[in-house]
Amino acid sequence: MRHSKKFNHLGRTASHRSAMLANMAISLIMHKRITTTVAKAKALKKYVEPLVTKAKEDSTNSRRVVFSYLQNKEAIKELFGEVAQKVGDRPGGYTRIIKLGTRQGDAAQVCFIELVDFDPEMAKETKKKTTRRSRKAAPKAEAAPAEAPVAEEAKAEAPAETPAEEAKAE
Repeated sequence: MRHSKKFNHLGRTASHRSAMLANMAISLIMHKRITTTVAKAKALKKYVEPLVTKAKEDSTNSRRVVFSYLQNKEAIKELFGEVAQKVGDRPGGYTRIIKLGTRQGDAAQVCFIELVDFDPEMAKETKKKTTRRSRKAAPKAEAAPAEAPVAEEAKAEAPAETPAEEAKAE
């Protein structure tokens, strides 16, 4: 019976599965985003998240523990350097799975798995678009105060002429 056996074996032996997950984890850490099947991405997520949590505490022991899983010095430097700094304040959920559809060759469900804080498209803030009206309104607003003193001067001259006209009328 298969009771309480939640781990996906991915149709591989234990040594093949551990080597594959370690290689995929190294690729994910180095490239920040990889394309794989949904089943492998879910297994990789369970494999990588504890390693990233361990990397948040930069100590010799945590480096040794993570190195026992990955066996790659460059990936360890990247994980403890750049990745740990970006996810330092995040309490968990360091990876994101984005489903892409099916692969043409075998109709397998394919997806991206990426580190959350490293996606440039998600990090961009949408700028509020300005309309043409607001651009045209700004020059008119500047031109209006320039015309206002001319109008005041005309009004100032008008009262001066009014008493003179009254004198001629008398």
